[in-house]
Amino acid sequence: MNRRQFIQAGAATAALVATGLPVTAAEAAPRVKKGIMYATIGVKGSVLHKFKAVKEAGFAGVEPMSHMDQAEVIAARDATGIELPSVCCSTHWAKPVTAADPAVRAEGVRGLEQSLRDAAKYGSTSVLFVSGVVSANVSYADAYKRSQEAIRQAIPLAAELKVKIAIENVWNQFLLSPLEAARFVDEFESPWVGWHFDVGNVINYGWPEQWISILGKRIQKLHIKEYSRKKRDDEGLWKGFNVPFLEGDNNWPAIMKALDEIGYHGWGIAEQGGGDSPAGLLDLSTRMDKIFAS
Repeated sequence: MNRRQFIQAGAATAALVATGLPVTAAEAAPRVKKGIMYATIGVKGSVLHKFKAVKEAGFAGVEPMSHMDQAEVIAARDATGIELPSVCCSTHWAKPVTAADPAVRAEGVRGLEQSLRDAAKYGSTSVLFVSGVVSANVSYADAYKRSQEAIRQAIPLAAELKVKIAIENVWNQFLLSPLEAARFVDEFESPWVGWHFDVGNVINYGWPEQWISILGKRIQKLHIKEYSRKKRDDEGLWKGFNVPFLEGDNNWPAIMKALDEIGYHGWGIAEQGGGDSPAGLLDLSTRMDKIFAS
């Protein structure tokens, strides 16, 4: 089923609901479920207050950070019915598993392990993990070796908890091509390692639809993010992210077509500015609906 056919099927489903006829779960289920990253929810208040705000805006899920108060997160989940499909490791930048210092690398592994434990408690199926950072002091070759060693340490726990380690493409000067990213995952020879694909992070040096086609079934979750090459060129590298959904350089029809072609049925999680108020969250949600229908 392609995107246009799916939209038509959705309309047919709505018609069935209106008639009172039974609708199967497969007929009613959305192709891409709409979520938002907890760290991007700018509405002030408790975890429960934030979950209520995103639910009212039309989001079905939240991606919490690791190392949060588990009881508070679970209580907010249960009170709102919000799903928690993924957990974002909160230590992978400060304590990268590729650091020159072995003690820092060990802390990074412990952070990943705690993320897996949090995910298991929340009913999440994967953990977003930045696999390391290349710098003047950490060579690419060392980063590759150290990252794989660290992730291998956590695979037994991931298997035990039945939570996947999903590596995200970020601006870490590491795993810079989709071919290398696919190879990196495959070398683990484990069903518990996959990819968390960030659409917007690729725009600066590539095309998301090409990454999607190559990564294929390795993709566990999506981060939905916009990026403008024009703003980058006019205002600076990081300013490229300061653009609303549908107003940057993502070719959303091509991206959604690529997702159709690999048979992606999962979550699209917003990591996008603008969610600082109920109106801002609603705008994000509405724009994501347009993206997923493109």
